[in-house]
Amino acid sequence: MREDLHRGGDHEDAASRATELDKLLDSVVGQPITVANEFTSTEIRRIDTRNGSRLLVTAPRTGQWISLDALEVEALTRQNTATLAAMVGSMHAPLIPDGPDGEEQL
Repeated sequence: MREDLHRGGDHEDAASRATELDKLLDSVVGQPITVANEFTSTEIRRIDTRNGSRLLVTAPRTGQWISLDALEVEALTRQNTATLAAMVGSMHAPLIPDGPDGEEQL
């Protein structure tokens, strides 16, 4: 099994996320792109799914990862610097926490 990259949670959740990541990594197209500076390093990969292409962004040092579809990537282009600064300032937690039932709030 590949390195267990996940966001945390209990063992069952971590195992589920690792399985999900394994499936995504099996769909990689081309070589990863590494974006790095003195503070961090990330790897970006294109993956093809039955619902279209996605970007898989991983942070190997922390084990965090996220898969973004085209609409989510476009949404990043609409953010201002204050939003991105808030995201960086709260790196170890989401800007909007999950709801009480574990579902993401929108």
